[in-house]
Amino acid sequence: MGYGFNGFGGGGGMNMNALMQQARKMQEQMQKAQEELENAEVIGKAGGEMVTVVMNGKKEIKSIKLDKTAVDPDDVEMLEDLIIVAINDASNKAEELSKEKMPMGGMGGLF
Repeated sequence: MGYGFNGFGGGGGMNMNALMQQARKMQEQMQKAQEELENAEVIGKAGGEMVTVVMNGKKEIKSIKLDKTAVDPDDVEMLEDLIIVAINDASNKAEELSKEKMPMGGMGGLF
């Protein structure tokens, strides 16, 4: 008595087609979500609004704006710190947006 795979013939083809349709649908949803993330904007701020960073949902920086009061030639380190804080703020917001938009939360961070 052998263990053939004949039992997986008829119904298995239907399941495979359904699985392929689901995979295509998931791929379409992922592409749409990625386009939305690319077009979305998040804003990170530091020091009130001394430093503002605009980033898209794919974590690409689009602009950085500095208030004149943030530019102190005698305290460059403060400005550097504010820029880092604003970038991290925008990055965290982009990450949350990505989790919202991506099907299944980006499949565990793979996307």
